[in-house]
Amino acid sequence: MEQRRVSGKSHWYHETQSSTCPADVLPLVPEAAHVEDRFLLELTLPASLLAACETWLAPARELTTLLFPDTVAVTRLQTFSAYDRLSTALTVAQVYGVQRLCNHYAARLAPLPGPDSSRESNHRLAQITQYARQLASSPSVITPQARAQLEDVGLTTHDIVLINQISGFIGFQARVLSTFQALLGHPVRWIPGIPVQEDALATRFADPHAQWLPAIGGIEPHHASAEQTATLNKWQTLPPLEGLVPLLVYDCRTLDATARLIKALPAGPFTGLAALITARINGSVSCFNTWRSAVDGTTEPPFEDEKALASWSQHRPTEQAIIQAVQLLTRAPDRFSAAQFTPLIEHGFSVEDAVNLLAWSGLCGWLNRLRIALGETA
Repeated sequence: MEQRRVSGKSHWYHETQSSTCPADVLPLVPEAAHVEDRFLLELTLPASLLAACETWLAPARELTTLLFPDTVAVTRLQTFSAYDRLSTALTVAQVYGVQRLCNHYAARLAPLPGPDSSRESNHRLAQITQYARQLASSPSVITPQARAQLEDVGLTTHDIVLINQISGFIGFQARVLSTFQALLGHPVRWIPGIPVQEDALATRFADPHAQWLPAIGGIEPHHASAEQTATLNKWQTLPPLEGLVPLLVYDCRTLDATARLIKALPAGPFTGLAALITARINGSVSCFNTWRSAVDGTTEPPFEDEKALASWSQHRPTEQAIIQAVQLLTRAPDRFSAAQFTPLIEHGFSVEDAVNLLAWSGLCGWLNRLRIALGETA
């Protein structure tokens, strides 16, 4: 696999073909690999804001180490190498177009030896890349067939859980970085991005009573380690992860950090609204129905179409600012800017509360993708 400089474009792009060239071209910003904070990527923020967000930033930083260690021991049950993890992360980062994120994962990926150039290896890598790109850009298109294609190229259940965790986490990281850069007035996208994500079809949400069921088998109790069993018992009743814990516990340390991150992000009066917006865009029926039942039916926004939602929010300026901010951050984090962040402050949010709400919406996108990719609604 190569990261190549394109003449006239001044940026790299990511291929799905392995490369045996011993002298790969360096990424655009090689120093981006060597950062102390692998979550915020050396973004300079006010000390007071960092302190206020530390409870959820700490597990987020921990996840960068757990998901992307410098070395990975590949086994029969865990075939995802360090190269596979970082190439997947770069694929997802490219979808979102947040340059700081792309630079980091490209720089970390560049020196790693890629897989051999056999037809099987190239097909496996192409399938992983296609799946990661689809889940990042249009999660509602992920089907049982997409999961089956991963199994067909040799991915284990552990690998499938991991690729979905990586995709969800990078989406969360992209949206947090976009939020902080909008706060600072910095541009997020320095290179052309892909088109804005389209909303999932409204027909997916026709049944308000649709329930989520896992599509892959969770870990068997008699196969679970003591650490996995303890983690399962600790988090299986955490509402946002209900039903997912037996699947995510294959990697119990990542699950533990994810759960602590969920608990650390403070809830507010508009938590449900943000969750509904992301679920509607991404096509997570179970997430949407769960939050819809928690919202007062007399004030529930009409999500049938964009015009109805805009009309509903016309005389609700606070909700309008939230909807516009969360929609753009969900659909195109590379285009999110101060133009969407500032109205939240103007309508009474503190900087900390605005950041927390937008970070929560990014986390909802992560959870949406886990629900869509690892289960089905019935």
